[in-house]
Amino acid sequence: MTLFANRDYRHLFGAQLVALFGNGLTTVALGLLAYQLAGPRAGAVLGTALTIKMVAYVLIAPVAGAYADRVPRRSALVGLDLVRASIVLALPFVEQIWQIYVLVAVLQSASAAFTPTFQAVLPDIVPDERDYTRALSYSQLASTMESLLSPLLVAVLISVVNFHWLFTGTSVGFLASAALVVSTRIPDAARRVGVGAVERIGSGVRIFVRTPRLRGLMGLNLVVAAVGSIVMVDTVNLVQQTLGRSQADVAWLLTANGLGVIMAALLVPRLLDRIPERSLMLTGAGVLLTGITAALVLSTATSGDWRWAAALPIWTIIGAGTGLVLTPTGRVLRRSSSAEDRPAIFAAQFSLSHACWLLAYPINGWLATTTGFTTTWTALAVCAAVGVTAAVIYWPRRDTEALIHIHDHGTDPEHLADAVALRDGSHAHAHEILIDRNHRHWPPPQLNQFARVADRPVR
Repeated sequence: MTLFANRDYRHLFGAQLVALFGNGLTTVALGLLAYQLAGPRAGAVLGTALTIKMVAYVLIAPVAGAYADRVPRRSALVGLDLVRASIVLALPFVEQIWQIYVLVAVLQSASAAFTPTFQAVLPDIVPDERDYTRALSYSQLASTMESLLSPLLVAVLISVVNFHWLFTGTSVGFLASAALVVSTRIPDAARRVGVGAVERIGSGVRIFVRTPRLRGLMGLNLVVAAVGSIVMVDTVNLVQQTLGRSQADVAWLLTANGLGVIMAALLVPRLLDRIPERSLMLTGAGVLLTGITAALVLSTATSGDWRWAAALPIWTIIGAGTGLVLTPTGRVLRRSSSAEDRPAIFAAQFSLSHACWLLAYPINGWLATTTGFTTTWTALAVCAAVGVTAAVIYWPRRDTEALIHIHDHGTDPEHLADAVALRDGSHAHAHEILIDRNHRHWPPPQLNQFARVADRPVR
């Protein structure tokens, strides 16, 4: 039976997909609403609103994930969709900027709780480990497709209706998501006994901190956020204020960025047959640096119709770099975690990557308002360069080889079946390392360097 032949998974995936598109439409519509209320200060308003969103994602998501087994999950998902539908309906009626901030805080808190709750449901709906891994991949693909198609959908809609109707359509989408969840048989989660919430929240972050390739991934997350914030925060002001073009062109420029992502996403599966994830993702980071450099050149021009023609390929290049970095991320996360830690590490990536956006959004929104695009994008380019440097340093080129390491007392005896007993009672062996309950720390490089010099095989 194929994964999508599973009715419960199919409906739940559909609910997530509709909800993602609702968030995408709301993000674009918020940019237009901010420009209507604040004019030239729209960048600062949108930057603050997106900062609120990132705070909710960073803080609420791991907490919601830790407590996902404490409430009926179907009721929780339906309730969160209803909250989002109500908030979105209220957005077109705001008259003050502070009202945007309050409504965005509630809306994004509900969205931040929806995602980890959905992820907690998947293992029960799809118990087979291989199908579960595929389901996680489809979730990542759904997020990518939303970023690609939402701007295109907005471009079509805004050509025939006022942008305020986008909020109404989004609300209908959240209601459709709730209806799909209601039609799904979601079992209540079994309570985990003896594991504290703090431990559950922190386990994924600990794996990130102690795994070299994941520390490198954090650097790449910073690159994506620093360069991507130009697209998310500055597109409205660049198109309407600097270039003097229409609202529809805002959506078309975002669509150009989305097309870059989809082209990269289509190429990545074939490229990964020939290129390791590290090389491909660092190439994507290089493409992003190229994109932001080109954007800096564009920001120095004060006039000329060529600027619009140049903006389209620059935004496409940024999208392509983003796709090259983000698409293989799921493979890196799966390879870096055991089955029991996989939900925690995906949740950690969700929170930590959004923490990078939490840094980039306010830098962009506030600096662009006070100093202009050139200074702002220079600062973001520096952040991106720091991220690339961290990725190169922390993510070793040979990161899949067996590593010699020593186990002290307390390790699972089954794990030590092929280990060599040492004089002090500890055991040594070599295999590819995952940070888990038997491997709390990454082996020190000195141990493996010494073994290579001595040319002493270790079983």
